[in-house]
Amino acid sequence: MTRVWKWNRPVTVREVLEDLQQERSIAYTTVMTVLDNLHQKGWVRREAEGRAYRYEAVSTRAAYAAALMNDAWSQSDNPAAALVAFFGMMSPEQREALSDAVRMVQGPETRAETPAPENPVGENPAATEGDAGR
Repeated sequence: MTRVWKWNRPVTVREVLEDLQQERSIAYTTVMTVLDNLHQKGWVRREAEGRAYRYEAVSTRAAYAAALMNDAWSQSDNPAAALVAFFGMMSPEQREALSDAVRMVQGPETRAETPAPENPVGENPAATEGDAGR
């Protein structure tokens, strides 16, 4: 999938093969089998082009990651605890990205109505006011 997402366009088995062969030796049939398996699982769609197929990702890498996270979260018997544990594993940069994402999802109208939390995700409660803007 990484190779299909990398180009962000329909790709052939040959293109993926040539790209992979820059790093390691791999057989054409191996790449063909993997792309066929991805197609059968619904992760890529394909269109015939002559005697070959062109494969294209069904969703973005971000959407795929989100679906994996949602699936794992929904299987938890305690979703709140799972989220707390997940947030605890995040780096400061990831927490900042999460805060940015929450602001984007809330939209400007929600931001105007909702007061800022006292301790937003990713902020150190012991930080000084000068540090809070980082």
